[in-house]
Amino acid sequence: MNTRSIPDRLQSPLERKVKSWESLLMLVAIGIFVANSFASPYFLNAWNLSDATFNFTEKAMIAFAMALLIISGEIDLSVASIIALASTAMGAAVQMGVGTEGLVLIGLATGLVCGAFNGILVTGLGLPSIVVTIGTMSLFRGISFIILGDQAYRGYPPEFAFFGQGYVWWVISFEFVLFAIIAVIYGVVLHMTNFGRAVYAIGNNPTGALFSGIRVGRVKFILFLLTGLMSGIAAICLTSRLGSTRPSIATGWELEIVTMVVLGGVNILGGSGSIPGVVIAAFVMGLVTFGLGLLNVPGIVMSIVIGALLIGVIALPRLWTMWRTR
Repeated sequence: MNTRSIPDRLQSPLERKVKSWESLLMLVAIGIFVANSFASPYFLNAWNLSDATFNFTEKAMIAFAMALLIISGEIDLSVASIIALASTAMGAAVQMGVGTEGLVLIGLATGLVCGAFNGILVTGLGLPSIVVTIGTMSLFRGISFIILGDQAYRGYPPEFAFFGQGYVWWVISFEFVLFAIIAVIYGVVLHMTNFGRAVYAIGNNPTGALFSGIRVGRVKFILFLLTGLMSGIAAICLTSRLGSTRPSIATGWELEIVTMVVLGGVNILGGSGSIPGVVIAAFVMGLVTFGLGLLNVPGIVMSIVIGALLIGVIALPRLWTMWRTR
């Protein structure tokens, strides 16, 4: 007969923090930082460290919204294609003489429209989000390819470059400051508001949440809107940093963003996760990719590492549970 052991005492808040996934991730991040400092003499340069943040800030902005969406039991695999479509829309506007303010509005509006389209299909028609967003992933990027083909949009206004290339103070980039502000906002929303509690409730038991008075469809629609909006913001920053638009922009980012979210401790099946975990996971992935880049590791190897991370963080809890059961 199986028996469950009863602990002698409850864990203190400090013990829970020390034994949490976020604490383990922090140790991993510190270990990678130290390893990179030994692997390359250029790593500890202040400007190089600042450049390292560009490896994750744009993806992390989307990852915060994606974390809420996955916690609620849904997913959006079209985020990279939304970036491509938003960037294409901004590039087309540039050719018509639209200024920086108009470009920002177009990028945000395109992201919101794409997010609303996904949200209507999922919450309005009841379609599975993974199927819907695989479809819109091809749809949005396909539109970009139809408009641009193998061409590129250039000629962005000089002031537009600030969003992706500007610095607020010394080596602190505008993108990094924006990343930090968005992280705080999403942290407060998820962990300190009724909306955040509703997201957790929906992820754990959508039927129970519905009978508890939570408007499940509305909450999920808002989450798709937020994911689209953050994709639009990322499109603005990425297009500004590159200075041009191609339909292949941000290809493969959906895998890295989902990996970042899951590595941050968000349950891929929904119901649990935290924004601090996603923040630390963003730094871990940024340090890994930047360190490999300093060592001139080919991009395909980086893709292998990202894929292995995704499989590992999904399989590890299951393997741990099986081991404890035995």
